[in-house]
Amino acid sequence: MTAAAPAAPASEAPSIPAKGAVAHFWERLRKKKLAMLSLIVITTIYAGGILAPWIAPYPYSEQRIENALQGPSRQHLLGTDRLGRDMLSRSLYSARTTLVVSVAVLVSGSLVIGNGLGLIAGYRGGWVDAAIMRVGEVLSSLPGLPMLVLVNAALGPRVAEWGGWLDRATGIGLFKDFSSYLTVFMVLSLFFWVGTARYVRSLVLQLREREFILAAQALGASTPRILVYHLLPNIAFIVVLQVSATLGSVAGTEVALTWFGVGVQPPTPSFGAMIFEGSGARTFQSQPHLLLVPGLFVSSLLFAFALLGDAINDIIRDR
Repeated sequence: MTAAAPAAPASEAPSIPAKGAVAHFWERLRKKKLAMLSLIVITTIYAGGILAPWIAPYPYSEQRIENALQGPSRQHLLGTDRLGRDMLSRSLYSARTTLVVSVAVLVSGSLVIGNGLGLIAGYRGGWVDAAIMRVGEVLSSLPGLPMLVLVNAALGPRVAEWGGWLDRATGIGLFKDFSSYLTVFMVLSLFFWVGTARYVRSLVLQLREREFILAAQALGASTPRILVYHLLPNIAFIVVLQVSATLGSVAGTEVALTWFGVGVQPPTPSFGAMIFEGSGARTFQSQPHLLLVPGLFVSSLLFAFALLGDAINDIIRDR
C-alpha cells in the first residue's frame, strides 16, 4: 500500500497574479463618473472629427448664398454661416483640425521633446542639464501668447511659400494645404516642452540615486537603456497626466491663435475662425448660433479635459 503524497505547503500554493498598473489605473478611473463623462465627451467630439469626411452632411467649403445665415432646420441642424456653409459640417471638420494640431504638438513638443530633454537633463546633470534648463528658462520668460502670435505671423507666409514650391516640384498638391497645420504645430511645440521637461527632470534627479539605477550602472548599462528601460517606466503615470493636461491647453491655444488670424488659415475650418466670425455684438444679437455652435464645442472640450485631468491627478496622488 503506497503512502499518500505529502500535501504541498501553503507557501507553494499558486498565487493570483497582481493587476498591472494600467489595469489598476483604469479600474479606479471608471469609478469616477465625471471623469468617464468627460472621456465620453472628448471621444465623441474627436471621433466626429475623424469621421467628418463620412458623416458630415455637406462639404465644409460648400457655399450656398441663398441659404446664408439660416437658423437650425432639418436641412441644416445647426444653421448656416454668412456664406451659406453648413455649421455642423464645419464644426466636425474643425474638430478634426483641433485633433490633428493637438496630437502633433503633444507627440513632439510634450511627449518627445519635453520628456526626452527632461530625462537627459536629470540623468546626465552637469553642463548638459545647465544648457537644457537655460534654454527652457529663456523660452518660458517670454510672454506666451504674444510670442506665439509673432512667431506664427513671421513663419506662416514662408511655410506657405515652401509648401507651394513643394507642390509644384512634386505635383502632389498637399503641402500648401498642410502648411497652416505645420506652422501652428511648430510654434506650439517650441513653447510647450518647457514645463514638462522641468517636472520630469525633478523626478529623475530623485530616481537616479535609487539602488536599481546604481545597479544598472554597475552592470554596464548604457545611458539610452537606463533612460528607456529603467527611468521612463517609473514616470509613466506622470506622462498620462501630461497627456490630459497638454491636449486641453494645446486645443485652447490653437483656437486662440486662429481667432487672432495667425493660426490655421482658410479654407481649412477651425473653431477659432468660426468664433471670430460670430463674435460681434450685433452679430450675436441677430444670429446667435454663429457664436453658440463653435463656443459650445470648444467649451465642452476644454471643460471635459479639465475634469479628466483633475480625476487623473487624484488617482496618481492616491497611489
